[in-house]
Amino acid sequence: MIDVRLEAPAVESDTGRPEEQAREVFLPRDARRRTPLAALATRLRWPLGIYTTPVVILVVWEVLSKAGALSATYAPAPTSIVKSAVDLWRQGVLGPDLSISLRRAGLGLAIGLTAGIVTGVLGGLLRSGEYLFNGLVQVLNTIPLLAVLPLMIVWFGIDELTKVLLISFGAGVPMYLNLFAAIRGVDQRLIEMTRTTGAGTWRLVSRVLVPGALPGFLVGLRFSLAYSILGLVAAETVNADQGLGFLITQGQTYLQTNQVFVGLAIYSLLGLVADQFVRVLERVLLRWRPGYEVA
Repeated sequence: MIDVRLEAPAVESDTGRPEEQAREVFLPRDARRRTPLAALATRLRWPLGIYTTPVVILVVWEVLSKAGALSATYAPAPTSIVKSAVDLWRQGVLGPDLSISLRRAGLGLAIGLTAGIVTGVLGGLLRSGEYLFNGLVQVLNTIPLLAVLPLMIVWFGIDELTKVLLISFGAGVPMYLNLFAAIRGVDQRLIEMTRTTGAGTWRLVSRVLVPGALPGFLVGLRFSLAYSILGLVAAETVNADQGLGFLITQGQTYLQTNQVFVGLAIYSLLGLVADQFVRVLERVLLRWRPGYEVA
């Protein structure tokens, strides 16, 4: 008996390659196999990754300052700013102010994240939770932090509570918005497929909803960290007698530009640290995503 096997011919693309090879163009870029030489070339083009441009700006700034193109009164050299930071630390000024600012930011961030996560989960999972929280948060999202500050001062005075609540306000709103959208954005076909297998509520949440909403949660965390720093700046530049904002205000009052830049540099470093923290979480928690890679 003759064994006859029919095989469909490979469909070639416009470039003359078989269809299966042509389909590779639709793969995520990071999912394609990269040679060590290509990885080295990418690293040489951007030796410091996402920080290449900031470092280049600092180098150009330093060169222009040393050449006299930039006045030290308005834009002191980066090395001069670092020297001022060391002097302030040795004088016992920078350390306490930095500690107080970090304590305020940490407490406000914890309160804001807790409120944003709880309300985001309830709003994303329950229709009643959406009706209860979504409209209010959408209204709060349009109110700037500086517009809320005078009202908080009227309600709570100029004590620490006002500063912590302002930071919490800045951190909680973006977490709710991103987490709510992430939960509602989970593919309904996956949910229906899980239910048809007889999985319970806990298995549905842990195996489908949590992994599906995790990228959106991390985006919300990134925004919450950034807005908590903005809230810290707003809280400490008004009616504060301690903290980095007070340090900047004192530098402005006495025309100490270096001191102002020291405070701004620390705020910037806090933002970079927050960004790196989220990137580490993305590397750990999103390893299951095909082709996912953080720069």
